[in-house]
Amino acid sequence: MKTNENLTGALKKYFGFDKFKGDQEAIIRNVLNGNDTFVLMPTGGGKSLCYQLPSLLMEGTAIVISPLIALMKNQVDVISSMSEEGTAHYLNSSLNKAAIDQVKADVRAGITKLLYVAPESLTKEENVEFLKSVKISFYAVDEAHCISEWGHDFRPEYRRIRPIVNEIGKAPIIALTATATDKVRADIKKNLGMVDANEFKSSFNRPNLYYEVRPKTIDVDKDIIRFIKQHPGKSGIIYCLSRKKVEELAEILRANDIKALAYHAGLDSGTRTQTQDAFLMQDIDVIVATIAFGMGIDKPDVRFVIHYDIPKSLEGYYQETGRAGRDGREGICLAFYSYKDLQKLDKFMEGKPVAEQDIGRQLLQETAAYAETSVCRRKMLLHYFGEEYKEENCHNCDNCLHPKEKIEGSEQLVTVLTAIQVLKENFRSDYIVDFIRGRSTDEIVAHHHQELDAFGSGEDDDPKIWNPVIRQALIAGYLKKEVENYGLLKLTSAGRKFLKAPRSFMIVKDHDFLDADGGGDEHEGQTSALDPMLSAMLMDLRKKVSRRLERPPYVIFQDVSIEQMATDYPVTLEELKSIQGVGEGKVKQPYAKEFVDLIKSYCDENNIVRQADLRVRTVAKKSLLKVKIIQNIDRQIALDDIATAQNIDFDDLLDEVEAIVYSGTKLNIDYFLEEVMDEERVDEIYDYFADSDTDDLEAAIQELGGDETEIRLVRIKFISEMAN
Repeated sequence: MKTNENLTGALKKYFGFDKFKGDQEAIIRNVLNGNDTFVLMPTGGGKSLCYQLPSLLMEGTAIVISPLIALMKNQVDVISSMSEEGTAHYLNSSLNKAAIDQVKADVRAGITKLLYVAPESLTKEENVEFLKSVKISFYAVDEAHCISEWGHDFRPEYRRIRPIVNEIGKAPIIALTATATDKVRADIKKNLGMVDANEFKSSFNRPNLYYEVRPKTIDVDKDIIRFIKQHPGKSGIIYCLSRKKVEELAEILRANDIKALAYHAGLDSGTRTQTQDAFLMQDIDVIVATIAFGMGIDKPDVRFVIHYDIPKSLEGYYQETGRAGRDGREGICLAFYSYKDLQKLDKFMEGKPVAEQDIGRQLLQETAAYAETSVCRRKMLLHYFGEEYKEENCHNCDNCLHPKEKIEGSEQLVTVLTAIQVLKENFRSDYIVDFIRGRSTDEIVAHHHQELDAFGSGEDDDPKIWNPVIRQALIAGYLKKEVENYGLLKLTSAGRKFLKAPRSFMIVKDHDFLDADGGGDEHEGQTSALDPMLSAMLMDLRKKVSRRLERPPYVIFQDVSIEQMATDYPVTLEELKSIQGVGEGKVKQPYAKEFVDLIKSYCDENNIVRQADLRVRTVAKKSLLKVKIIQNIDRQIALDDIATAQNIDFDDLLDEVEAIVYSGTKLNIDYFLEEVMDEERVDEIYDYFADSDTDDLEAAIQELGGDETEIRLVRIKFISEMAN
């Protein structure tokens, strides 16, 4: 074993560092002593050094099993540039036969001290035979959470690592991961046959990271553009779940003068490498990516990580946010959350094996709990990873900087603890909530639990109180979730004591998030808030204009347009175009100038400091669809034929046509109405909208009855003729 001085000297000699970080030295000593080692260390903690340095000091070649080719190249480049002695190589599908032969020759000659191998390459027969013939110092399994179905990036090929290691030849194993709950940790050690490994667990707390969750409204692209423009020249990563969204968003960012590129597994390896290098070399500021990007990428100055879609698990979220601020300086972690996205992710699981669906849904519930909670986000994250954060306020998350008022929840906690006890600590939180609320679900009826006295014991309380009570009771230590049978709620000794002698238990209610489509007119959680006084003044002006022109107020501007004007303060006709529902046609209306003049006067009189000017330019594909629709209607092609030609549903086509006419472009669809509707019915619906104070579809259906599509079509005709 090396002495303290020798090990520090080796660190300085090979890597140029004067001292170790955290547990690095203890981990390296454990590896040098030939022991199996389990390392749980957050992103940015220096995991790679834990196997790189011992590989240079030990006899033989260390095998590093790593999931991504991009990661291997990055790591090999880093160690080759830092260390003069001991070559690092990788063996994977990107190499041709000559390159593979050269790598094998270097390994046999004892030159290669560190060999990176993809799990798929490790299992190839010719590679197994080759590795049997060389001296292996130890095996390092990087991104070890991939071995567990409970991890956020499960890869079945990782399950084969232990049998292959046994075949090649036994040597110590070091497993490393940046994220792992107790369940995942146990799964990793069991599958790698290293149950007795010495475990090194670093703190998951990254004090420099700021966590925020915002509701995902229809203006999410604009929110992101505004955020990036408020942080000019800073490096950032935006994660989306689909490749299509990655490419669309990257295009939108470029259209708005942001240096951004897309990165996902569907791109060829050359493009991915160029994109990664451009990001590392600061030729671009923003990478828009699927989760395929970032593993092992050593870029210390990523200043923000944005989740466009809420991730499938908290482990994935934690690892991805961990790529921000690795140098210990500013790191902003911003996630956009909508319940609709959660439902989509849940739907994607259909068709998978039942056990896999069960795991996936439980992980999603944890993510939803994190997004919706009003508790300190740092406290919630650390609790998920089995670490207690004792501070009441971290001063670096949205919930701590803008805390909600606490309410007394002692009675509700007694209700929850009693219900769990009555149900013999054998159910998950969603079942407990249904039971307390008195909901006779199929599952509850199957267990005959609706017959118990405690059934419905909380039905008179706010139904939204129960999830926060359970989540905060877990953090406070009154409840625990069973590790082996994931998700079952159990009382702790503190919980049993509380039942016997209840005391004050202050809680905060969850955030009530709007759906992704915004729930209509509200814009809760956006970076700027609606100005109620300006909104009232704009509503008055709209009323005056509507009387003057003898048209309903909504024909002048929709409510959503007025509210956005009172939020974004457009003071020129050009800026007015960026308001939802306002296009070129609207801006050309004589009354448009009255609105911007009013807003300008209001801003001047009240010393309003406006948000930085922002005009979100849409990308051509969306504009192109609108142009095609307008051209086809001008040519009097039937609307259903247009929908078929553009490969969209008829309802989606009507959405597009409505957006076109509401924003001020005139369209004549009389030719289509004559084909599909009775003239008297058209007149009846038209007259209704002419006399109505609202263009609300539900109200029109209730009043007129009949087919929704017919009403929508005539409403389009009415808006086009009256507003444009």
